[in-house]
Amino acid sequence: MSFPQFKDLVKVDDDVTDEKYGHYPEKRPIESLFSYGMILIDKPAGPTSHEVVAWVKRILEIEKAGHSGTLDPGATGLLPLGLGEATKALSVLLLGPKEYYALARLHAHAPPEKIKRIMKEFTGDIYQRPPQRSSVKRATRVRTIYELDYLEDYDRLVLMRILCQAGTYIRKMIYDIGEVLSPGATMVELRRTRVSNLSEKDGFVRLHDLKDAYQRYKEAGDDSKLRRFVLPIEHCLEGIRAVTVRDTAVNALCHGAPLAVPGVIGLPKDLQIGELVGVYSLKGEVVGLGTAAMTKDQIEENSKGIALVMKRLIMKPDTYPKAWKSKGGQDANYSTDVPSKVDLSKLEQDSEF
Repeated sequence: MSFPQFKDLVKVDDDVTDEKYGHYPEKRPIESLFSYGMILIDKPAGPTSHEVVAWVKRILEIEKAGHSGTLDPGATGLLPLGLGEATKALSVLLLGPKEYYALARLHAHAPPEKIKRIMKEFTGDIYQRPPQRSSVKRATRVRTIYELDYLEDYDRLVLMRILCQAGTYIRKMIYDIGEVLSPGATMVELRRTRVSNLSEKDGFVRLHDLKDAYQRYKEAGDDSKLRRFVLPIEHCLEGIRAVTVRDTAVNALCHGAPLAVPGVIGLPKDLQIGELVGVYSLKGEVVGLGTAAMTKDQIEENSKGIALVMKRLIMKPDTYPKAWKSKGGQDANYSTDVPSKVDLSKLEQDSEF
């Protein structure tokens, strides 16, 4: 398990995985990656985010794909795409920050010192109201600007870097900065370079390069380049911590059952009740997302009870076989005593699939 979310995992029990079922994420067949993969598209200026998704579906000849965090048609940069079942994991990206580089045009000249001073006032919590053409309710809300850097200027053009909370409207922020400056300001270019843990170092993919790689795969059977572009969806989940489970617990979880204590193999050392975690097989495949119902100490001290409630199911049912049964006829690794469906709409309010 090479992903960062497994780095500090504490084992509470031992078990082995059956090689006949599932796949290690890095060794998934390319066709399986079309169901459990993601692509970091370098969106060009012009098309809408939905149009980019439609193009990718046509290029890869797949039926299901979605994106997290809409970019305006004129904006460029990172547009994370999930393929197939992987679309269900994209909401996790809204928990992390986003980074942008923006070019603003001032309506009149202003001294750099004044611009820097005003920009500093926009660091921290700011109030924003979504623009009229926004797809979300136009209610005033608070967004956090973690970093706002003045990079350079030329004539009345100012280049800035923004690290901010998901759902921040950069165009509106630049307009507001211009209002405080008094001459006014307009955003003329915007490029997104980071979404949560995903950034340019992970390798952005241009649409024509994706098409060329897929054609090479289809015509020559060479998937080497395509594999560099289609990443395991587990990369998307590096921002939240992991819980690993037995093979015998996986299929029940895929049907929405809560995870019982006997099914747990590894977990974070300071796991807290209510914490959102990724749930994984012993091969490192994501099964789904869940919230902890016990702390790490409680799980270690008890031989039964509900350890975790599933919130979002990602792995398809029957990827792993049905488990053995306890004497009472119920799988010892899961329980049906706790409701399994929890709403993730709050996470998804700024994400379009």
